[in-house]
Amino acid sequence: MIHPTAIVSPNAKIGAETEIGPYCVIEANVTLGERCKLHSHVVIHGNSEIGNENEFFPFAAIGIKSQDLKYSGEPTALIVGDRNVFRENTTVHRGTEQNTPTRIGSDNLCLSYSHIAHDCQVGNKIILSNNGTLAGHVQVADYAIISGLTAVHQFCKVGAHSITGGISKIVQDIPPFTIVDGNPSTVRGINQVGLQRRGFSDEDIRALRTTYKKLFLKKDTNLTEALKTLDPVVTKNEKVCELLTFIENSERGVVR
Repeated sequence: MIHPTAIVSPNAKIGAETEIGPYCVIEANVTLGERCKLHSHVVIHGNSEIGNENEFFPFAAIGIKSQDLKYSGEPTALIVGDRNVFRENTTVHRGTEQNTPTRIGSDNLCLSYSHIAHDCQVGNKIILSNNGTLAGHVQVADYAIISGLTAVHQFCKVGAHSITGGISKIVQDIPPFTIVDGNPSTVRGINQVGLQRRGFSDEDIRALRTTYKKLFLKKDTNLTEALKTLDPVVTKNEKVCELLTFIENSERGVVR
């Protein structure tokens, strides 16, 4: 189902029941899975490997070459999972080097004018709101929500089940399960409503809230010292362990 005004390279692979609307451009070395829908004026460059049931709205530009100045023209890649939605004017760039493709998982929603730069690693079920921007090499874990006009600095990590407030400036890693807001951004609390909606137990939420108070509310105590004050019983909670592991592995430091 390809509109007669669309331009599709004979070297592109198009899955069954995929719809390509008016004035779309599909370049060589693009693979589109089954039951995808391109509304109109969508541009997809190669090398892009896109799974099933993805939907692209007008003027989305997908698989465009890296804006990194180190990029020298090698055939880099974009790999996208299934059931993602890319709204109007979304831009997604390929990786900078051949062995590091940009990756996007499944069931994500990228709203209008959102941007995913080169070498980003995006998980599943995230929401990237209008004008939310991910700089190069950003990692976003499952169920994170990047609110409108939020800018995430390159090489930052966004933890699972976290949420940013609108117009936030993110220059350090966002701990999982938290709400982060502001410019400069700070941790405002545990993302309690989001965790409840996703079926977290009351026990897990209480343990995370207790940990949050120890680590993020005592501004006169550095993080290393705050970690030593945690109750050993609380630190055995699975979700708390995930939070602590994220903090320990952070290279840029975490938002506090």
